[in-house]
Amino acid sequence: MIKILANDGIDPAGKSLLEAVGFVVETEHVPQELLAEQLNNFDAVTVRSATKIRRSLIDACPNLKLIGRGGVGMDNIDVEYARNKGVAVVNTPASSSLSVAELVFAHLFTGIRFLQDSNRKMPAEGNTKFNELKKAYAKGIELRGKTIGILGFGRIGREVAKVAIGLGMKVLAYDLFPFETELALELGDGQLVKVSVKTASKDEVVAQSDFISIHTPFSEKPILGAEEFAAMKKGAAVVNASRGGTIDESALLEALNNGKLAFAGLDVFDNEPAPRQDLLNHPKISLTPHIGASTNEAQERIGVELANLIIQHFKQ
Repeated sequence: MIKILANDGIDPAGKSLLEAVGFVVETEHVPQELLAEQLNNFDAVTVRSATKIRRSLIDACPNLKLIGRGGVGMDNIDVEYARNKGVAVVNTPASSSLSVAELVFAHLFTGIRFLQDSNRKMPAEGNTKFNELKKAYAKGIELRGKTIGILGFGRIGREVAKVAIGLGMKVLAYDLFPFETELALELGDGQLVKVSVKTASKDEVVAQSDFISIHTPFSEKPILGAEEFAAMKKGAAVVNASRGGTIDESALLEALNNGKLAFAGLDVFDNEPAPRQDLLNHPKISLTPHIGASTNEAQERIGVELANLIIQHFKQ
């Protein structure tokens, strides 16, 4: 009997698929410090971003046959080490792409209309300083006609490009690896239209974009730091729904405070789950707590895809 620990949860649709073929699925969370003791009772473990599967844990659990990551990035798993030890590692890179892309635009719409600040001030001052607030937030802009630069043009970056094109934006895309520049854009009536994306160097994206969205894997060095912020257009903005550490947070705050950047949208942070307070309090930053893939639709797709990958592995 195959036993699976879904340590960071799994959508009921995925759990049902696994149980339908006779697998046992345990969804009660095991704290990180107790995993080495309890994980040997399972054949497989699934995680999101909260649980870390490092070398020491892999060594301590010789019964483990598969690690499943519900989502894209796998920087919380020592992937190559696990595979070298004979442990399969799978993830679901396509299932959450649209949800993350939509969150990027939630942050962009928030920033261009000052919602992050007005939502803080309206409850306290809206009935006494209504006209003052109206004047303060009266200089919003539209996304249509603006240029969005996408750093990292994998599945999520492509979804961001599709939404941007649908809004009438221009797209510049940069990636470390060669990629197709023609995307299929689905119209409301189900028709597909082929659209082209302009490729650019990182320097071009930084210098020419009105907005920049990051979609790269975890990096030891920030993708955007003081040098990049200095090279951006005055009044540009950035959104990070990728990984903490890809933006130099101190340099970001300086660029916001000196007026170089108009705003930022952050879904990820260097120090999760306790981001620095000056980020959380900043009036020019739109904030979410690492929820890019956290929609009902994405979680169902992730659960189903992950379940099918696990079934496929153990049925081989």
